[in-house]
Amino acid sequence: MLFYSSYMLTALAALLVTCHALQKLPGTPRLPSVPGLPGRDGLKGQSRLPGLLESLDAQLVLLNLKHRLSRLEGVLALNGKIKEVGEKIFASNGKEVDFASALESCEEAGGTLAAPTNEEENKAILSIVKQYNRYAYLGIKEGETSDRFEYINGKPLNYTNWHQYEPNGKGTEKCVEIYTDGRWNDKKCNQYRLTICEF
Repeated sequence: MLFYSSYMLTALAALLVTCHALQKLPGTPRLPSVPGLPGRDGLKGQSRLPGLLESLDAQLVLLNLKHRLSRLEGVLALNGKIKEVGEKIFASNGKEVDFASALESCEEAGGTLAAPTNEEENKAILSIVKQYNRYAYLGIKEGETSDRFEYINGKPLNYTNWHQYEPNGKGTEKCVEIYTDGRWNDKKCNQYRLTICEF
């Protein structure tokens, strides 16, 4: 999934660069300037497209890209590869690694480790955990104070779903995993767990 997302972002960037480069090719016919409408070159009126047409063209390109991305998200959701909750998308590459490697993989893909902020998000992450039948790391770590956990960005937890008698590591288990029942456990960060990212 992460590879596919990276591929999509690379393809999108290449498309945008190509479109931009094509507009600057020598010999591309220039449209006449429209008096009173600033073109790409400000008030000089010497752009290839008058300002209004250029704006409409950019809007059409954006609408087309949004439509295509929406279709791709639908296909991935249908195949169970991603889960969407509100503004967040959760996805896994199916790999089991230690906490640092999981975090790095997510950041390289443009996201971060999945960290539920409510029950609905926890259920979405749980559905991926169940699909792979593997425990997964969450984007939550123990703070400076023992048994005080926070999101990896340093913000305090606003939602928890600890398993009974957890957390119990007392400073020795600094990371958090999610079980296949959706409950959380504090765990050592060097264990191999499923990578689930949020975007």
